[in-house]
Amino acid sequence: MSPSDHAFQSGNIPAIDTDVVTGLNKLAEFYFNHDAYVQAERLYQLVLTMREKAFGPEHADVADSLANLAALYDAQGNYAQAEPLYQRTLAIYEKAKEPESFLVATSLDNLADLYHAQGEYAQAEPLYRRALAIWEAVPEVGYPDALIAMENYVDLLRKTKREREAIELEIRAHFIRVTYVQEPTPESERPKN
Repeated sequence: MSPSDHAFQSGNIPAIDTDVVTGLNKLAEFYFNHDAYVQAERLYQLVLTMREKAFGPEHADVADSLANLAALYDAQGNYAQAEPLYQRTLAIYEKAKEPESFLVATSLDNLADLYHAQGEYAQAEPLYRRALAIWEAVPEVGYPDALIAMENYVDLLRKTKREREAIELEIRAHFIRVTYVQEPTPESERPKN
């Protein structure tokens, strides 16, 4: 067992500088992106523990770590472990940031996606609505993320047999895409000369 493994398992985490924490977090992200979930989980937990020890349990950096760990569990379909982490992330961001901040919107969307994936549409819908309202308040910043949330919300509306609302939201998303995001037009949709 390496010294870092021993320190991690014993809970005796030394205080270290933020560059090391950032490096560990990036390594965890690398593992996560390469489906090495066990390694990613250990590092995300280590970073979370270090940040909680350094900043306290209600700090925004702790919320970042919670969100990373929740996303890891979510990606594996481990919703029972992801849900309380997403909820805690949201609560911290709501206290630490403006209640209508971009990070709050992202947290709302993550939690909505989790409920949506489980078919808990009644729990997901108000979260999608609130996230979209926040993102739409600052179009140039929020719309790329809002478009993804809109697609997921459209899917929810269709699954709950609300086609008219789904079409209205798709039209709104199209307007946003054309007006703010300026995605390149596919070759097949470009006018012919």
